[in-house]
Amino acid sequence: MRSLLTVSAAAALLFLTGAAPAVADEGDGADRTFTIEDPRITESSGLAASRVHPGVYWTHNDSEDGPYVYAVDSRTGKTVATITMRGVGEPRDVEAISLGPDGNVYVGDIGDNLDGSWDHVWIYRFPEPKRLADATVRATQFDVKYADGARNAEAMMVHPVTGRVYIASKKEGGGGLYEGPEKLTTGGANVFRRVGEVPWVTDGAFSPDGKELVLRSYFSARGYAFEGGRLGADHAVSVPLQGQSESVTYTADGSAMMFGSEGERSEVVRVEVEGGRAPSPNSGGGGATSGDGGGGGPEKGTVTGGAVAVVVIVLALIAAKRRRG
Repeated sequence: MRSLLTVSAAAALLFLTGAAPAVADEGDGADRTFTIEDPRITESSGLAASRVHPGVYWTHNDSEDGPYVYAVDSRTGKTVATITMRGVGEPRDVEAISLGPDGNVYVGDIGDNLDGSWDHVWIYRFPEPKRLADATVRATQFDVKYADGARNAEAMMVHPVTGRVYIASKKEGGGGLYEGPEKLTTGGANVFRRVGEVPWVTDGAFSPDGKELVLRSYFSARGYAFEGGRLGADHAVSVPLQGQSESVTYTADGSAMMFGSEGERSEVVRVEVEGGRAPSPNSGGGGATSGDGGGGGPEKGTVTGGAVAVVVIVLALIAAKRRRG
């Protein structure tokens, strides 16, 4: 969800760097940069490319919207189907969406802004509709707990080969990657166990072949080799600068990543994938930022120098204001 800290930091960074979102190639085809036109979608917090309908992306609002999932056509930015989930409780904080190899849509009601106030969260699952039209579908609800205690999370990814569900927790000093059971079951808690360490994460996505996992935050993203359910070597991924950077997915063919943001008429930005990695600014990536430094290996982020200083100052001022309050 939006916060004074997030929006202020983003504004300061954009002002200092003068950076603009990465611009996709011109054209009227699917999977290009597009704007979500639906006035109901003001907090698009997750994004997943349809496996049945080319050029269509599934998304949802963050909270206080109800059990709704929207299919948006990237050619027009218009909603072409609204799905109402039946058979689930009242969603609390829906943060992620992913497609599984079983043909199902997985919706992650996994947010916890109070950092561990809820002893369990939920995942909802329903078959991806064969026809795009407004519909009410019966969804299965799964209870989720973490082996090491409750926590906040915004990223849920279904592996495109094994079908296993992973969650990345969101914590200021760095979170964890959690692996779910081989198959989710009803009638009891599905326990997710920590299998890796990750930075601050707002969303993530597997490449279509399942060999790479990309995790994004507000100002950066990293790609990780993924094999045997574990994180491998990592590298910086170029990302567009967005006001409230919340979501990422690969296009269905894996040729690009689509980065989304919250807000009214929010933009979903295409960033090409080249050789398994998103391009750096010097290779035609538009206004995307990169974590690659001028010398040596890539840095752990995408903003450097004066921009970082300004962000730090803004955060310090906000913290001071909160202490005075």
